[in-house]
Amino acid sequence: MELEWRDLAFHREIGAVVEALDSAQFWTRLTRALERYVVFDNWVALRFTAGEAPLVCAESPMPDGTVDAMFQDYLAALYQLDPFYIAATERPASGFVTLADVAPDNFTMTDYYQRYFRKNIVGDEVHFNYMIDARHTLAFSLGATQRYGERDLAVLALCAPWVIALLRQRLPYESFDTSSSRVLSSDATMATGVETGMETEAPAYAARFEQVSSAGGRSSLTAREVEVAMLTLSGFSTRAIAEKLTISFETVRAHKKHIYTKLNVNSQSELFALFYETGRKGA
Repeated sequence: MELEWRDLAFHREIGAVVEALDSAQFWTRLTRALERYVVFDNWVALRFTAGEAPLVCAESPMPDGTVDAMFQDYLAALYQLDPFYIAATERPASGFVTLADVAPDNFTMTDYYQRYFRKNIVGDEVHFNYMIDARHTLAFSLGATQRYGERDLAVLALCAPWVIALLRQRLPYESFDTSSSRVLSSDATMATGVETGMETEAPAYAARFEQVSSAGGRSSLTAREVEVAMLTLSGFSTRAIAEKLTISFETVRAHKKHIYTKLNVNSQSELFALFYETGRKGA
């Protein structure tokens, strides 16, 4: 088998990544290996856990060395609207994931997309996911200012087997500080106001909407209304929500009407503003 100089350079890069598996340089070496073949503008390695804020393993530095305030907003609350987080926690699996694979039908129409995603990621995003177990996923994200082309996606998909294998090998060398990752508390356990006969841990966003209601003297949302509100903010259309929750189209519309009335808002943008601002104040 004859090798070209590009092949030799590739093997040298992979060797450098493997050599750095147990060092602080691993994520930088991995990105350097990939950016030889695909152009991307930012990256981050996260651990996703159902019901918890993501934990950051490493991230691309800001050009001026400052803290990315928008990414802090993501970690504080907006991750709950992230289609990659939602998919990884609802349907955990190892593999290469594109935005098209996980984005809801109305994703580009949401305030999350317009006010956060486009400003922070801008164009497109892909993930390499390694499912640690049923609750935890190690995710390596590549964001680009432009949409990835067919060639880019094909190359990244081709790289996926060895990238995901390296994520698995890297895992023992990652230390996760879980002391600050919990976004739920005992006070939020029954935040949805639904009587079940036993206390169960409510989703993080249920506590967030309870904060919204309490802060403005508004009526609390039911568990179903919280679900509908979050799916709406995440980009699911009324029909998609009905299919996901196995309820009728008209029932979803009724829930939306009750949500707007209880929270005294008139649009999805106002609903997002309540969720977003409460998250920033609570961060």
